[in-house]
Amino acid sequence: MENTTIDQLFKEKRPTLKYLAAQFTNDPDEREDLVQETMVRSLASIEKFLKHPKLMSWLYIIMKNTYINQYTRNKRLENYRSEYISTGYRNDMTTNRGESNFVASDIQHALNSLSKDYYNAFVMFLEGFKYYEIAEHLQIPEGTVKTRIHMARKSLQKQLKIYSKSVD
Repeated sequence: MENTTIDQLFKEKRPTLKYLAAQFTNDPDEREDLVQETMVRSLASIEKFLKHPKLMSWLYIIMKNTYINQYTRNKRLENYRSEYISTGYRNDMTTNRGESNFVASDIQHALNSLSKDYYNAFVMFLEGFKYYEIAEHLQIPEGTVKTRIHMARKSLQKQLKIYSKSVD
């Protein structure tokens, strides 16, 4: 397919997509990002839907799923932050930066020791991507993604065993 055809299609559909994005957010920058992300994600299969009568329905579903995924990631991050604060964190607490740097260094070393395949899948999982999103991005089966994440966890647990809480 020619890029000009896709470009024309997106120029035609952009105003409608902006209108649809207003259902999800009032922030103009977020709307623009949502439209852009929808277009980027649709590129993988756009040829199948180019002449399809339900093209806009398909684009809307992509937009809705993109918004839901972003919302879920943001909510998860918010929950982690609130959990961190509720554990008794205080700004006036003194911390041992040397120990923190040592632990961070060990974690980074353990991550770097993972194979590239395991590392990529595991980091995407930590960033909040779902298994099927990782599979699409890495162009591998979802089962392979699950296996790689599992194996990465096992490897990291083994390497960072010294930091696990011992239950005596």
